[in-house]
Amino acid sequence: MAKRTAIIDIGSNSARMVVFERTSRYGFYLLNESRSRVRISEGAYARNGELQPEAIDRAIAALSQFLQVAKSFKVRKILCVATSAVRDAPNKREFLQRAHRDLGLRIKVIDGHKEARLGGVAAVNLLPIQDGITIDIGGGSTDMALIKGKKIVQTCSLDIGTVRLKELFFDNKRPLDEAKNYIDTALKELPDTFRATLAVGIGGTIRAIAKAIMERNTHSIEKLHAFSFSIDDEGKFIDKLTKASVMKLSKYGIKKDRIDTIRPGALIFKQIVEAIEAKEVITSGAGVREGLFLSDLLRNDNYLFPANFNPSVRSLQDRFCVDTRLAANISSTASALFKALQAPFNLPEEGRRHVEIAAKLSQIGIRLDFYDYHKHSAYMIMNELDFGFTHEEMILIATLVRFNKRRLPKESFTRPYKKLLPDGSTLAWMSYIVSLAQTVHIARGYGSVNAYYDSGVLFIEAPFGIYLAKERLKKLEKPAPIAVQFR
Repeated sequence: MAKRTAIIDIGSNSARMVVFERTSRYGFYLLNESRSRVRISEGAYARNGELQPEAIDRAIAALSQFLQVAKSFKVRKILCVATSAVRDAPNKREFLQRAHRDLGLRIKVIDGHKEARLGGVAAVNLLPIQDGITIDIGGGSTDMALIKGKKIVQTCSLDIGTVRLKELFFDNKRPLDEAKNYIDTALKELPDTFRATLAVGIGGTIRAIAKAIMERNTHSIEKLHAFSFSIDDEGKFIDKLTKASVMKLSKYGIKKDRIDTIRPGALIFKQIVEAIEAKEVITSGAGVREGLFLSDLLRNDNYLFPANFNPSVRSLQDRFCVDTRLAANISSTASALFKALQAPFNLPEEGRRHVEIAAKLSQIGIRLDFYDYHKHSAYMIMNELDFGFTHEEMILIATLVRFNKRRLPKESFTRPYKKLLPDGSTLAWMSYIVSLAQTVHIARGYGSVNAYYDSGVLFIEAPFGIYLAKERLKKLEKPAPIAVQFR
């Protein structure tokens, strides 16, 4: 696979291009994103699906610029797909031929089931989920994938989308009940198997709704990916969006570029969620583009990352870790320390994975500044540890890394995230474990470390010199009185 790959997605509302750079076999990160609100479906649904000349011109102009950006990054592979508006258009051949003739770009038109599968591939690999139903509301269709045990077992595509409903009902000011009936008719095509307690929201409509919910609840992390909410808590708010005036939509936190399509989008979303009997929603910042990239990357791996692999952790290590072998040793030592202290101090089992990851990433900020590397490391984790973690896990790992030198987490830092972090005692012990693991390896010693706890004493056995570790140990702030002895 090429080191740099560009993915272009031509949707009904927008055309987007992302450029991903691989850092290793499975590691990657986003290098660039370009977006144009081409509205290729504008006027189409009221004219038997025909793409209008002005819309085609906008799309060609945007694609030309996308290719210029890709060329500047020396991209070696470009994958381009078009979805609902283009596949439904009787004159799609005209658009596809022009793109090939004028730009040298081959566009693959994918059906709704393929679109649903790509969204599912993104969800199972980049979100902390095992089961659920993806809901990707586009301009012309809504595509869904049923996921069980991280496997896509079924897909479904419905001919209901934001632009389609806008042009058929909302622009003509037809009664809301007519739009609801139209959605209900489409939902009759939904298989009976599509039932799940978790809905995975993909696409601009659900991201806009999630942003508004985050603002009204003053959510402490400004990150959409993996943000979750309860339908019981937010269902009435979503209902309000379907009936609100433009002025009200602005006050509700809906951004300008979504105001004209958010009402039909919210209506579709709410009725689908009720139909599949979902109770919770998790928002995905990844969708068709990421799914297409991952389908190419993981085509020989059943479209799944290896067990216990996380692409964000791998990418951060690939790009910023000074010594991956040392990082692995620090992580292994943190795991041994956690096992020794887990029972005596009632630490949760899932906390071991978190201290292992925090220890592994604890020194990635050194490349920016040695003296404040812990602060830089935490910032990088908060902004780059996107995939496969809940918001609670993201802020926990960042906090453990932020306070991995001498001090325990300060309340002035943790206060805004109190609802997301574990109790003070658990957090303090986990932080101490990461700090202690780094202390053990302060002289860059390599090897397997053993630890056990007995009668108020933590015994540590290391196969390398620990003189500097003993000296540094005296400066570590402890969560409670505890003696540490090296052997």
